Amino acid sequence: MDLPLDAMHDSDDEALLELYACGDAAAARALTARLGPRVLSHAHRLLADRAEAEDVTQEALLRLWRIAPDWRRGEAKVTTWLYRVTANLCTDRLRRRRGTDLDSVPEIADDQPPVEVALQRQAREQALQAALMRLPERQRQAVVLRHIEGLANPEIGQIMDLTTRAVESLTARGKRSLEVMLLGQREELGLYDDT
Repeated sequence: MDLPLDAMHDSDDEALLELYACGDAAAARALTARLGPRVLSHAHRLLADRAEAEDVTQEALLRLWRIAPDWRRGEAKVTTWLYRVTANLCTDRLRRRRGTDLDSVPEIADDQPPVEVALQRQAREQALQAALMRLPERQRQAVVLRHIEGLANPEIGQIMDLTTRAVESLTARGKRSLEVMLLGQREELGLYDDT
């Protein structure tokens, strides 16, 4: 018997995955509603292509459903496993599209009013996305997971199969590179020093 979605709100990810493995379709819906937007956001940041990010999200969740019956509680967090699968799928897609010109990367749409604020935000997002795409893949992945997704370094280490120190190093190098890349655009993007 499926539990109502409201009853699943307080269940942790592993419990929902176990319920799904036992045939509870509502658990899959609850877990998809909880994790789908995070996976999509992560994939979009790594790929800079909404359609590809949606495909990656669907594939990552399908893989989660396939491994559900074999899931062993306590070995890894569901989110850690899912971020790792998502990152690997994104890396595969990026390798297949090598040679894509940065000018062909689609702009990030932002429909938020007022127009001036939306245009400024969009310019900043585009500049950041373009700079992110110029970072080496591992640095980009570490920076996105840490500073955009807000994950802790130990969890990023698990996702990327690195030590915490290596994650810190990748993140620091990535941030320094982004600062250098974006430095000349500060005024154009409306970023002023308070000093």
